[in-house]
Amino acid sequence: MSSRYTIDDLIILMQRLREPETGCPWDQAQDYRSIAASTLEEAYEVVDAIEQEDYSQLKDELGDLLFQVIFYSQLGHEDGHFDFSAIVSSITSKLLRRHPHVFPDGTLTSRIDSTAINDERRQAFIKASWEKIKQEERAQKGQHALMNDIPHALPAIVRALKLQKRAATVGFDWENSVAVYEKIQEEIVELQAATIAAQQQSIEEELGDLLFSVINLARHLHVEPETALRRANHKFEYRFQQLEEIAKRENVTLSEQSVATLNQWWDEIKQFSPTA
Repeated sequence: MSSRYTIDDLIILMQRLREPETGCPWDQAQDYRSIAASTLEEAYEVVDAIEQEDYSQLKDELGDLLFQVIFYSQLGHEDGHFDFSAIVSSITSKLLRRHPHVFPDGTLTSRIDSTAINDERRQAFIKASWEKIKQEERAQKGQHALMNDIPHALPAIVRALKLQKRAATVGFDWENSVAVYEKIQEEIVELQAATIAAQQQSIEEELGDLLFSVINLARHLHVEPETALRRANHKFEYRFQQLEEIAKRENVTLSEQSVATLNQWWDEIKQFSPTA
């Protein structure tokens, strides 16, 4: 029977990998910046395992992601900035502070009176207190501008969504999705005008405005834009593979076919795999 290791064992393993004399040369050579790309990659692999509903793979990918945290904690310990226990303590304190509707006294042992819970009133309290708490945290960090703490390094879709949500907290938002549809139409017209004028800088700017507006529409429709786009990518990839299969059966290459033929095959594929 294989050993059942703990988080403490993983921390020790990380320490051993970084030992100057007997550790792993690759791990010894890393720093915060050099492993940042791997952190993003591991996070995306977690998402991919979830979307594939491959829970055995998800367990492994979560382990890889956890190892990234352990790696950063070891680097922080070596530099005297923080260690793993400080990371755990910090996130626990923050979540206790941000959930007064669960931990009313800000302690792990405190509980709300379940007999006095009114769902509608509780939801209103949660919504009102959440941004107030976030504003207090930003003020403590000296981040007085509303959007100061939204990282610039975030993927563009994710950052656009966060910017829009933050603006909405002070009432700067469209009233409904109908208004967003109208804004999208306006942006399309402006993009077409820039295209006709062959102004490349304006084309890029207007296309950016259009994409930003589409993300706004996703928010108003309660759709996660990153997830929607990933599914659209998967659907396109699946259907294109079916297109290749048709060409293979016909013993022809796709590049030899006319656009009309490819569109006909594509429409046939869509009829049999509308949501693949």
